[in-house]
Amino acid sequence: MRRVFVAGHRGMVGSAIVRLLSTDPEVELVTATRSELDLIDQAAVRAFFADHHIDEVYLAAAKVGGIGANNTYPAEFLYENLMIEANLIHAAHTSGVQRLMFLGSSCIYPRLAEQPMREDSLLTGPLELTNEPYAIAKIAGIKLCESYHRQYGRDYRSVMPTNLYGPGDNFHPTNSHVLPAMLRRFHEAKLSGAAEVVIWGTGTPLREFLHVDDMAAASVYVAGLPAERYWTPETERLSHLNVGSGAEVSIAELAALVAEVVGYTGRIVQDPTKPDGTPRKLLDTSALTALGWQARIGLREGLAETYAWFLANVEQLRQA
Repeated sequence: MRRVFVAGHRGMVGSAIVRLLSTDPEVELVTATRSELDLIDQAAVRAFFADHHIDEVYLAAAKVGGIGANNTYPAEFLYENLMIEANLIHAAHTSGVQRLMFLGSSCIYPRLAEQPMREDSLLTGPLELTNEPYAIAKIAGIKLCESYHRQYGRDYRSVMPTNLYGPGDNFHPTNSHVLPAMLRRFHEAKLSGAAEVVIWGTGTPLREFLHVDDMAAASVYVAGLPAERYWTPETERLSHLNVGSGAEVSIAELAALVAEVVGYTGRIVQDPTKPDGTPRKLLDTSALTALGWQARIGLREGLAETYAWFLANVEQLRQA
């Protein structure tokens, strides 16, 4: 049995990884709630690793949010994410954990990076200002994994997902990402009979979306690759792999699709006074495809599943 610690197991990605790993008879899952372990407390994290004899780590814990949250709380997004990853990666190393998987974000790439964004675009230009603190923290996580690998030979890998969605997402009306925020807004507009729903920005930015179960599958797949397959000269140079669906949709098209899934029939109006964010975000996933993995869940199928989960949990979500 491998004792596998999933940090952030109650989050959208962490819970998907737990669901997948729980089907593996050779895995003994280790988890801790925020009240049981404060990941920002270095001494507490060090003691946790010393007490639990962990073999592998999935670092899915993070402070996350959409454009509004990133703009409002830049200090918290930078500080908390830096502390979480630094504490966990260093504690894993000092306690002898050889294998760790760090989950980052596609916002690490420059705002105007060539599309689709390749792994070697990292640190080649200015970041998108609306989420720069979060991006800087995630870049630091990649570099921590890279440094412990280079200096100590640790098998600490990193995967960078595109925009994720699915069961367990944050559906807060102001502090969530674009897709869950839209889903909740259209749902509430349908219930209230609102004549229109207003969407931030011009509707023209292009985005790629990946179902969280696909992300969990990719993470476990990459983590399970033999070292000689993963640590090629290319990954030694790049230090991380992109994970995406390979398909993109405009924000306006996304809004129309969400409205269709929810059953909202009113008008959809763009508000160009609100920020668009990065003009286009599509990941080049050719390196991961070459390793034998591809996404399986289409956007409409995934949206329908996500909306069903939302409906089943809407009362708890309203109280959040």
